[in-house]
Amino acid sequence: MNSLKYHAQFQRDKMMDNGPDSSILCRELKWLMEDAVEDHSLFSKMGFENSDEKVKMRVGIEELYNLWKERIEKRRPFQYVVGCEHWRELVLSVQEGVLIPRPETELIVDFVCDVVSKNEDLKRGVWADLGTGSGALAIGIGRALGIGGRVVAADISPVSVAVAAYNVQRYCLQDKIEVREGSWFEPLKDMEGKLAGLVSNPPYIPSKEISGLQAEVGRHEPRVALDGGVDGMDALFHLCDGAALFLKPGGFFAFETNGEQQCRDLVDYMKNKRSESLCNFEIVADFAGIQRFVIGFHH
Repeated sequence: MNSLKYHAQFQRDKMMDNGPDSSILCRELKWLMEDAVEDHSLFSKMGFENSDEKVKMRVGIEELYNLWKERIEKRRPFQYVVGCEHWRELVLSVQEGVLIPRPETELIVDFVCDVVSKNEDLKRGVWADLGTGSGALAIGIGRALGIGGRVVAADISPVSVAVAAYNVQRYCLQDKIEVREGSWFEPLKDMEGKLAGLVSNPPYIPSKEISGLQAEVGRHEPRVALDGGVDGMDALFHLCDGAALFLKPGGFFAFETNGEQQCRDLVDYMKNKRSESLCNFEIVADFAGIQRFVIGFHH
């Protein structure tokens, strides 16, 4: 069952954690019902005045009720209920155990598109998406690369690897994107000094803040994709160290962070520890104006 476009609205809306706003739930329920009806044209005609209209459903009413009950009572994310998320122009399969791709992460694809439009060598090179999750970044970047360009998408989670591979196949990109299982740079041992680009939306939530996340996130999304250690910087520092080693001269990197403080800490780390390899650091804001990304190049 596919959903209509839904961008993790409850992630951005201000609300108490006694549940999403009723308007959000009404919208979700409408989308769920629309997806359940085989003939969408009938849905707009349904109402009290047309109560005798026969509607063919793709799932039974009891199954539909149980799905919605999970959403309300267990605070299960809507994307897990319907099994997909709309992200950029993509419809990506997601399930429990796989991080739901966020709207702000789309900007990383925009950064890459801008860079490869100006540099044919990077456009034809090998890129890596570490902690790929559903494969969102890998697929977005794979579609932007030129002939010969390819992406290695890696994740430590077997569930994420399977889902990412499914999404890659769905968009017929098996020849352009290779999905590998492993922790961070372990699956890239054959690519030291060869990467044209490196991107990641890593775990960056400080460990102590995990319990305070919205129930949809804290209870259901994989902790391994959220928990960034004591200050949330563990994976980010590791990515910087790896970028210095695995990017080729002129290679590009883009990392997502938890916000302004992490961006500043990351840039300071690279200036102090990796300045001999990495340069041209830039902090870039997300759609909401929050400083979210650190981008740069290898010397």
